[in-house]
Amino acid sequence: MAYLAPNDTFNPDELGAAMVGIASLLGNHDSGLHQHQMGQLLFAKKGCIRISLDGLLCLLPSSRAAWIPPGIKHRAEMRQVVDYRSLYFDLGQFPALPSEVKVIEVNALLRAVLERLAMADFDTDWQQVRYANLLSVCIEEMNQARQEPLLLVFPLDRRVSCLWENLEQLPLPLNLFAQQIGASEKTVSRIFQRETGMSYQDWRQQWRLLRAVEMLAEKGKLSETASALGFASDSAFIAFFKSRTGKTPRAYFS
Repeated sequence: MAYLAPNDTFNPDELGAAMVGIASLLGNHDSGLHQHQMGQLLFAKKGCIRISLDGLLCLLPSSRAAWIPPGIKHRAEMRQVVDYRSLYFDLGQFPALPSEVKVIEVNALLRAVLERLAMADFDTDWQQVRYANLLSVCIEEMNQARQEPLLLVFPLDRRVSCLWENLEQLPLPLNLFAQQIGASEKTVSRIFQRETGMSYQDWRQQWRLLRAVEMLAEKGKLSETASALGFASDSAFIAFFKSRTGKTPRAYFS
């Protein structure tokens, strides 16, 4: 069966299939650091998944999907009950799939196709016309989907490695962070520009967005989220959120 219980062991690479789909309902789960020979599309129907990759943080709220190419080490953490679907693709047979990590919006059509594919038996013949058509639609919708701004590159310089230690604590403003690590503001700015392509302030704002999405996805209240992330008012937080995602928090999670 394609539906996995929490204690089931599973390795898609051992099945020798062109595509493998699974579904599961997990709570307080940590996958540990691992990698696949197949590309993975991970979709959260409900809940929120935090995915840590090499120098990259990815957040996956409901109705979004994360694409992870083959060979990339990653760790998925689920702190509340998450209803998820996962598809694994042999890129030798599906070369049109992306070569980089990304998070995409899942529309109604892609959602329906993902459900069908995830529930298919492991021994499904993907050469059959109806299954081949489903795969074709899935890949086309993935490639055309709107990309979500839910990735955050972390600098690897050891002087700022403390940022990985507590992913839930709002990073300090530049002047205070520089004092904390014993470096000048110019040095910190150079590190972030060189290793993330962003200024420290832009990076901190992106961190705030990911943390906001995570808190709201875990049923946090808007006012509490705004306060925890250092916004002076709910309206200021809503304006920030909309400037980054194109939607208000309510619309984003509807």
